[in-house]
Amino acid sequence: MYRVRTFNKIAPKGLERFPDHGFEVGSAVGDPHAILLRSHKLSDDELSRSLAAVARAGIGVNNVPVDLCSERGIVVFNTPGANANSVKELVLAALLLTSRDVLGGFDYVRSLETVTDDAQLHRLVEAEKSRFKGHEVAGRTLGIVGLGAIGSLVARSALNLGMDVLGYDPALSVDAAWRLPSQVKRMENLPTLFARSDYVTLHIPALTENLGLVDADLLRNLHPKSVLLNFARQEVVDEAAIKDALVDGTLAAYFADFPSTVLAGEPKAHTTPHLGASTAEAEENCAVMAADQIRQFLLYGIIDNSVNFPSVALDPAGGYRVGITNANVAGMLGQIMSTLADAE
Repeated sequence: MYRVRTFNKIAPKGLERFPDHGFEVGSAVGDPHAILLRSHKLSDDELSRSLAAVARAGIGVNNVPVDLCSERGIVVFNTPGANANSVKELVLAALLLTSRDVLGGFDYVRSLETVTDDAQLHRLVEAEKSRFKGHEVAGRTLGIVGLGAIGSLVARSALNLGMDVLGYDPALSVDAAWRLPSQVKRMENLPTLFARSDYVTLHIPALTENLGLVDADLLRNLHPKSVLLNFARQEVVDEAAIKDALVDGTLAAYFADFPSTVLAGEPKAHTTPHLGASTAEAEENCAVMAADQIRQFLLYGIIDNSVNFPSVALDPAGGYRVGITNANVAGMLGQIMSTLADAE
């Protein structure tokens, strides 16, 4: 019997991926072989000796002690691409909202709620609508930093909107390159991408080398009235520099999925409460992928989408398999095999 402990609310479609026979799944399961979670911050004490795998129903693993899991031979999975469409759609919404002052228009119409005469309402609207004049995104240039699952979807949609698309990703994988539309122009460096873009959207992980990547020096490459979108991670930008750029006019607007005390009260900074993956479809996709990864690993030793172990592609087998996770110490594998031979 395999035991899987869950944290947070996991979509039922994901939990249904575990067979009733052979799996015990729930939030109160003790001594688990695997953990399935979303945003719960996993503590060291929750890594029991029985634990073999942790699956995060999402892309980021900041809430999982990955280094400690690696030391203990615990495979950590994530679900890249499962919420990509959900994030892409929110990016497109932000792109359009920063091009047309829809939010300002909403506020203005609400301010007229005391007007009871339709003719007067029409006159007021016609007199003031020029205040909310925007521009089309067609023909504008979008720079995308990070061309993975989300970045490539954003690129395709932007091209369909008639935009020119620039891309920068020094770590672009072969698989990601195949997904990327051929019309995307690859940039060799970030300053050039920022200088040539009307909009810049970030889709990079919060790795050490990316922390504070968008700083004052990089922002100085933007031309006035540029817009920055951040649906990646809060830590990849210097928020103090963002605020200064909004105040001095370097940035026309900043749209992010992370509320910030630094940017609170800044009228040109628009933040949402981490809604990127907050759709029913994204939650189901992530839960299904994470559950499948746990099930296939426990049953067959298959490793796919692990952040700390190499991929292992194995066909299901009728017998037993022995999976060996050991430190890279000379002669260690020989000692293990010798011990197994003696046990026969």
